[in-house]
Amino acid sequence: MTGLRVFFYQLLKLPSKIFVKCRMVTDPTIEQQKDSPEHPIFYVVRHQSASDILALKSACKKLSLPDPLKKVEVDGQTLSRIICLEKPTPVFKWRKATPTRALSQGQALLELHQKNQSLDGQLIPAHLLWGRKPSKESNKANVGTVLADRESPSWLRKFFIVLFLGRNATIRFSEALSLREMADKHGHDEDTAHKLLRVARFHFHRQTIAATGPRLMYRDQMFKTLLANPSIKRVIEEEAQSRKTDQESVKKEALKMMNEIAGDYRESMIHLGERILNRLWNRLYSNIEVNNAKRLREVAQNGDEIIYVPCHRSHMDYLLLTWAIYQQGLVTPRIAAGINLNFWPAGPIFRKAGAFFIRRTFGGNRLYSTIFREYLGLLFEKGYSVKYYTEGGRSRTGKLLPPKTGMLAMTIQSLLRGVDRPLTLVPVYLGYEHVMEVGTYHKELSGSKKQNESIFGVFKAIKSLRNYGRGYVNFGEPISVNRFLDGHVENWKEAIDPIDPQKPNWLTPSVNKLADSVMVAINKSVALNGVSLVAMILHATSNKAMSKTELISHLEFFLEIQRIVPFSEEITIPNDDAATLLEHVISLNKLTVEQDSFGDIVSLTDSAKLEMRYYRNNVLHAYVIHALVCRSLARFAKLDLETIKQQALQIFEIIKPDFYLWQDEQLVGGQTERVLSCLEELNMVKQSKAGFWSVVDCDDAKAKIEIMGECIDEVLQRITIVTSLLTRLEPMTKAKFEEQVVAIAKRLSVVNNINAPEFIDKKAQTLLVNSMKSLDYIAIDDNNHVIANEKLQQLKSNLHNLVEISVLQSIAR
Repeated sequence: MTGLRVFFYQLLKLPSKIFVKCRMVTDPTIEQQKDSPEHPIFYVVRHQSASDILALKSACKKLSLPDPLKKVEVDGQTLSRIICLEKPTPVFKWRKATPTRALSQGQALLELHQKNQSLDGQLIPAHLLWGRKPSKESNKANVGTVLADRESPSWLRKFFIVLFLGRNATIRFSEALSLREMADKHGHDEDTAHKLLRVARFHFHRQTIAATGPRLMYRDQMFKTLLANPSIKRVIEEEAQSRKTDQESVKKEALKMMNEIAGDYRESMIHLGERILNRLWNRLYSNIEVNNAKRLREVAQNGDEIIYVPCHRSHMDYLLLTWAIYQQGLVTPRIAAGINLNFWPAGPIFRKAGAFFIRRTFGGNRLYSTIFREYLGLLFEKGYSVKYYTEGGRSRTGKLLPPKTGMLAMTIQSLLRGVDRPLTLVPVYLGYEHVMEVGTYHKELSGSKKQNESIFGVFKAIKSLRNYGRGYVNFGEPISVNRFLDGHVENWKEAIDPIDPQKPNWLTPSVNKLADSVMVAINKSVALNGVSLVAMILHATSNKAMSKTELISHLEFFLEIQRIVPFSEEITIPNDDAATLLEHVISLNKLTVEQDSFGDIVSLTDSAKLEMRYYRNNVLHAYVIHALVCRSLARFAKLDLETIKQQALQIFEIIKPDFYLWQDEQLVGGQTERVLSCLEELNMVKQSKAGFWSVVDCDDAKAKIEIMGECIDEVLQRITIVTSLLTRLEPMTKAKFEEQVVAIAKRLSVVNNINAPEFIDKKAQTLLVNSMKSLDYIAIDDNNHVIANEKLQQLKSNLHNLVEISVLQSIAR
């Protein structure tokens, strides 16, 4: 680098600090990269631009990566660390742009690797984005389009880009490319160097699209496109005929519906929202953890159409997930929001942030359902990412709700319209240590009428903002809709019809399977946290109280067993120790701490019992197998391995649909064995020479196993109610039988002080009965009566050994 150029960079250093603020997005491996003579680090950037290189220099310093402006010595040769793909476009069109030295640099690096087999240079793609404004489907030139057109900008245009967009810059460091691998696989000639640069250019192009999104359509353009859609034109004609009116009036009604549904995305609103949310999160949350984001960026890099399908806990979900996606350097999705949120001023704000609104029910309205389906298809066709909640509404109990399949069905139907991009569902687990609506949830479950959202409710929520602890955004394993259909529907592509997509017979069963797969993937990505774990432990005690010392000990056990035998590969477990976690939970004012002469006692008040149950239900599914194993060990003096596995599997299969669990029979058996090995490693159980397992003669071990086994107690009680009813009462219809199950559950909840809405929920009981029917424990006879099958007796015998005698007596009475 010449002395003049060094002086030039030094001159720009101060204005760069003032006008440029860069967000960094890095793959996890980047911060582990170490520069050495055998593994020198190089950077490839898109533009040979002083502002880009100075921003890169600042980012590298923060990441402890080598300075891109300093030369690197490789085998006696002095090389530049930066490869620039393109030079700026000349200000005057009559001047020709000269190529960069990228080709000769690339070839020189590959030749060095051919000569020195121990050399393995690491080439890190560093993508600079100035602003995230998408281009628009318009020929009108204005300041926005001038700034948005950033392909090799001239130095003059770059000056204005940095001036206006410098505080909204993003630098994305991708996973390093091994030049050793490139040279070994493809050689070291000029063609290979050309290929390397082509790959880099395409990589940056894909990242630009992923960050800014496709070309933006104005609302009036969307409406014109929809009105020209064959399906909508046909339904307008048919509605006009059936109503005996003119098509123009039906078209006006259709336009009114489009105006109600359609979003009005503005990147400026997203940027403003991010700045506001950064301040809000600092006030509300001590930390927001985003996990497994790399797989999300990989899907975007592949060019797939991304559909986010998160669980739904709170209205905060809309903001938190959108913010998290933006922080990962990706364009924010178009969000399907309930029509109840379309109130002033929230509605217009949400609409400009990308929300589109959907009625809770289509009510058989063909015109509305067709318009909404085709609007969703248009979003997919144009390449916009979309987010919707398969549960339909927010969970009031903390457990996942059964999925509503309408949006998924329309997603598959969009494929049948001929959308050529692969559709990929990204399940997202959203977790909180405090949900601001949790108090209203319990009122609604107790019979209070749901309050409609309004501006007054917003002001009330803002007024009560406080420390909400930690928030969690865990991205689950992506599900390719195309590959799903390939594996479940033979010749599904034969149903593709761009003009008039039909509803094939295989659609409904396939959608149901896909919906279950989404819910399972969400639960696999569970985020354990201190609030949920403390809630689970205290709810497993009879008085919802425990000494602080004991609680720390139990909390450490719950953490350790997941670290050794995790529920899934996607689960996230706190890194803090149990004592630190408990202090954090206490600081959130969710627990009552009283002191006596023996130390502190931690307990739950009556209102806290209801609130903490919600957080317990967020993570209970992650401990089902662990709890079933501990329950068997706590109830029997000794058991052989096969009996423990059989007992665990029998209950597991029944509750699997309710908890959206993912393990099959073989995995349940394997995980059961690993839990026993873990308990043995922790000196809590032992195995005799004859192969029998038993709890060691230690009060601490017995107490921990008892508490963990108690976590599954209410589930066992619900199954026991069903089995007892079937063997004690006269045959009755399925509807009448389910009513009796709910009635006994309500009585049992009073007698045994089980203040749990999900315990007496009719839908939960129906799901349980259906699961037992599918497993042939019960059947429906010719008179539509529920009857017991022969294998039910074995289940009943198993349950009688696992459930408290007092509970069995209460059910019997």
